[in-house]
Amino acid sequence: MNKTIFVVALSIAGFVAVWRFDPTPATSSTTATSAPQVSTAPSTSAGSGAVTTQGSAESTEFGTVQVQVSFSGSRITDVTLVQQPDSGRGVDAIPLLREEALQAQSADIDTVSGATQTSESYIKSLQAALDAKGS
Repeated sequence: MNKTIFVVALSIAGFVAVWRFDPTPATSSTTATSAPQVSTAPSTSAGSGAVTTQGSAESTEFGTVQVQVSFSGSRITDVTLVQQPDSGRGVDAIPLLREEALQAQSADIDTVSGATQTSESYIKSLQAALDAKGS
């Protein structure tokens, strides 16, 4: 009889713990920590219009993502990282996101499976950099 009461109490405690489990991380909010910055690189020839802009810094559970975009005229020539995540699958996703951005010539790119937070932060920062240029 004592074993039955103990097993029932332990089962109830386990059920309550599973019921109250929240799979979302405590720090899942994404916030922009700085305003986009625009800097213009010196032009090497008249009318080339080389411009570099920085996107907003977007915090994720795995670190901050911030991109810098280089333009030649209205064409995106490079996307580099100013800040990148420290860990997680997003570290491996960054080169894929860069390639997609260069091919799409916009922030209208897909997220990388398994690196959703990093992808969404990358896209937000990229869009902020594009908005800062005014293209």
